[in-house]
Amino acid sequence: MVTTCQSLAEKYDRPVPRYTSYPTVPFWKDSIGIPVWEADFQRRFREANAGDGISLYIHLPFCESLCTYCGCNKKITTNHGVEDEYIAAVFREWAVYRRLMGQAPVIREIHLGGGTPTFFSPDNLERLISGLLDGAAVHTDHSFSIEGHPNNTTAGHLRRLSSLGFRRISYGVQDLNPEVQKAIHRIQPFENLVRATADARENGFTAINFDLIYGLPLQTAERLHHSIIQSASLRPDRLAFYSYAHMPALNCGQRLIREEDLPSAAGKLALYEQGRQWLAALGYTHIGMDHFALPGDELYHAWRNGKLHRNFMGYTTQSTGLLLGLGVSAISDTGTAFAQNEKRLLQYYRRISEGRLPVQKGYFLNEEDRSFRRFILDIACRGETEPGEEWAATIEEWSLPVLRDLAADGLVQINDARISVTETGWAYLRHICKAFDLQLLRADRQRNSTS
Repeated sequence: MVTTCQSLAEKYDRPVPRYTSYPTVPFWKDSIGIPVWEADFQRRFREANAGDGISLYIHLPFCESLCTYCGCNKKITTNHGVEDEYIAAVFREWAVYRRLMGQAPVIREIHLGGGTPTFFSPDNLERLISGLLDGAAVHTDHSFSIEGHPNNTTAGHLRRLSSLGFRRISYGVQDLNPEVQKAIHRIQPFENLVRATADARENGFTAINFDLIYGLPLQTAERLHHSIIQSASLRPDRLAFYSYAHMPALNCGQRLIREEDLPSAAGKLALYEQGRQWLAALGYTHIGMDHFALPGDELYHAWRNGKLHRNFMGYTTQSTGLLLGLGVSAISDTGTAFAQNEKRLLQYYRRISEGRLPVQKGYFLNEEDRSFRRFILDIACRGETEPGEEWAATIEEWSLPVLRDLAADGLVQINDARISVTETGWAYLRHICKAFDLQLLRADRQRNSTS
């Protein structure tokens, strides 16, 4: 048991998944049977389409320059001629799924991620979205969103997207100090963020998010405070406050970051605690993992009403039951299975050219997986869960030892069958979710028993 915020932070200073899926990607299989995936997709599509409709995620991987902190799947190029070839490949992949659907899809949610989606010209983004929507129905309560770079998101992009029904945009701010921007190779003057934010509002965007990162090279408390204050001065509806994960063995670009420029573990924890306090003082409520929102934002209302949802697109107000990912490395989620596309662009193109789905890896959930996934989503989105009697023995063996430790630290309350996150616990949601991550808990026990 620990008693201070600092010692809590020190105790829980260890890597934990973001839980955009359960089981998490490291536990997926390196290959899955495509016919079995197609059958699962068809069954879940019919169920979802007849109800709330479906969600689409389109991965647009191209960036003009390398941001060295970035761990996303991306392709660095200044050749915009790649846009046409990529859109054609996405259309061919979509055509395979349309044949499997056998009926017009009802599109409830679209998210364009990357990479840098606004690498694509306004004309090509409009062509992409119009092509995907051709022959489809758009749900009356739809939510369309895009990730934008403040340097290259133009009024033309926003005007076209708004005409297509887009109302949400997330700008990658990361840090607003020149010294830090130079260290991560992402130079973007504050004036560009001001312009991009104003352009979004003028073109009908009603939900604007800024991404900020703590733990970057050369970042100090003073510099982080400057980034938060400047960002908040534009009153984005929500702010994501992410931890920088330095994994140069997995992300080659991060090898360009000097490790001596990174804050110590204790310094990084201090940045997080200070940043969280500054955001609260500026009127932003901590609504979930890494996410803060103003009281008027739709995510805030969904959180207050117990209707927040979490998937590979992050937190969302929609829960359609089926998320279809299109494009290189994109992930699909049927609720009963996950599938991830080829991560390498040439392999993705090759599979598409052969008329095959480019699925590379995935996972089919059993009954236990589906139940514990629900417990994790309950914690991540609503701050409480009631597992019930069915899984009592499993909870007793695997989850309760972790939960009792969390309770001793004041992060959760255990009342009969209900586990609730405390006010202090909201800062440690990932660690609370881990109490229901049977895959990880079993792997940890096995690893400890053989070490």
